[in-house]
Amino acid sequence: MASAAGIMEAALLVAAALLLVLGGGAEALSLDLYEERCPEAEAAVTAAVRQAMAKDRTVAAGLLRMHFHDCFVRGCDGSVLLDSTASVTAEKDGPPNVSLHAFYVIDNAKAALEALCPGVVSCADILALAARDAVALSGGPSWVVHVGRRDGRVSLAAETSTLPGPRASFEQLKQAFHARGLSTKDLVVLSGGHTLGFAHCSSFQDRIHPDKAQQQDPSLSPSFAASLRRACPANNTARAAGSGLDATSAAFDNTYYRMLQGGRGLLASDEALLTHPKTRAWVALYAASQEAFFRAFAKSMLRMGGLNGGDEVRANCRRVNQ
Repeated sequence: MASAAGIMEAALLVAAALLLVLGGGAEALSLDLYEERCPEAEAAVTAAVRQAMAKDRTVAAGLLRMHFHDCFVRGCDGSVLLDSTASVTAEKDGPPNVSLHAFYVIDNAKAALEALCPGVVSCADILALAARDAVALSGGPSWVVHVGRRDGRVSLAAETSTLPGPRASFEQLKQAFHARGLSTKDLVVLSGGHTLGFAHCSSFQDRIHPDKAQQQDPSLSPSFAASLRRACPANNTARAAGSGLDATSAAFDNTYYRMLQGGRGLLASDEALLTHPKTRAWVALYAASQEAFFRAFAKSMLRMGGLNGGDEVRANCRRVNQ
């Protein structure tokens, strides 16, 4: 396993290289935008994330998933943070996002930053920084976050239908990533974010309790399927029931890939990574080398974080400026 210093050095090299290759909105991003205007910006975000994680081990997965869902709809513009209004149902209330949580962590970080340097740090940047900190504080890699994103003024629940779902096929996943300028390798790498977190029974129920016309998903290990049936009995209605996305769901590591190779991938969209020779090879690489996964994850997060965003710096992450 790589040392923390080695991982950070690799992340710095990745960051420098990506300054040259990232396109679109990433051209406006900077490594030192807040150095003079808000030098304590990153420390304030890290403090908010650290405090929340000390009380709730699910916060890390929540923040990482929130950042992903933000960037995949309108770019990394903090639109997922906006509350619904009387006339508009916002992204956070769209079907794929109703289970998102830990919004309060972003609120706390924003409040601290508005006290330090009002009107300077965008909510989108706070979310990007918080996702990085959530990974690092869970034992994963760190990376240098490019900042300067702007917050969007539009958030529509209907647009969340474009988010890849837990039953997505390989072709559907590939198309979703390619449409956003991300590669098939990014798909495999960012799917490794499923090393953190939890899935409700409804996300995989059909794999373990098929209807009479189907058989249990043959890609699942029989013993793993049996354990899932114990956690999620047929016709289960318990809202809190489900399973960790991997066996170490509070730690950022490469267990996800090792479980996937052993027929213990929880979601159909996870299993889809084994249906193509190229993606199978990447799964095998990251299952064998956590160091390779960490390096690739930092790079892919930088690529995703460079997707185009909005046009203002909100004073409150839950509502647009007036």
